[in-house]
Amino acid sequence: MLLAIFGGTFDPPHLGHLALCRAALAGLGPDRLLWVLTPNPPHKRGRRITPLPHRLAMVELALQGQPFELSHVDIERPAPHYAFETARLLAAQNPGADLLYLMGSDSLNDLPTWRRPADLLSALRYLGVMRRPGETPDLPALEQILPGLTAKVRFVDAPPVDISASEVRARVRRGEPFERLVPPGVAAYIREHHLYQPPNR
Repeated sequence: MLLAIFGGTFDPPHLGHLALCRAALAGLGPDRLLWVLTPNPPHKRGRRITPLPHRLAMVELALQGQPFELSHVDIERPAPHYAFETARLLAAQNPGADLLYLMGSDSLNDLPTWRRPADLLSALRYLGVMRRPGETPDLPALEQILPGLTAKVRFVDAPPVDISASEVRARVRRGEPFERLVPPGVAAYIREHHLYQPPNR
């Protein structure tokens, strides 16, 4: 079984996330694709992040009717949440499964700066890299730092969906339309709970 891992803060989950996962499903053929919600991402320390219960509720809404699953592997353990530990835990929970870790090509370039990247690679069968226009990872240079990386990389062309969570938050904060960027249930949840509003509202 090939098990894909799609990790993120999901603040909020948006249509771009879903489009990337559908592209990964079609292009890489995993048997299952798990969304791993990271409660306290190490690379975002000091930044304001929406409380976990809200993000968890929005991910559950975003995944309704989708061929993807939500994993609680990071939710159920204390911080910090590093990818290599997440992969090891998922491998232990799914004996015999091959792991496929999904990331953008920008993240692939940054992989040597991650916590224990060699341990992450050793836990994976493949790295599924979403290739975006204008982004070309320097695989020979990365291979010098992380031997064996090139053999594990599988590229998939990312769909041309120009959406980011920061854009969604900014639109809500400015009172601009944002509904076309997120699933309907997520849009309703943001409105109902007054998320991403300026502090004085």
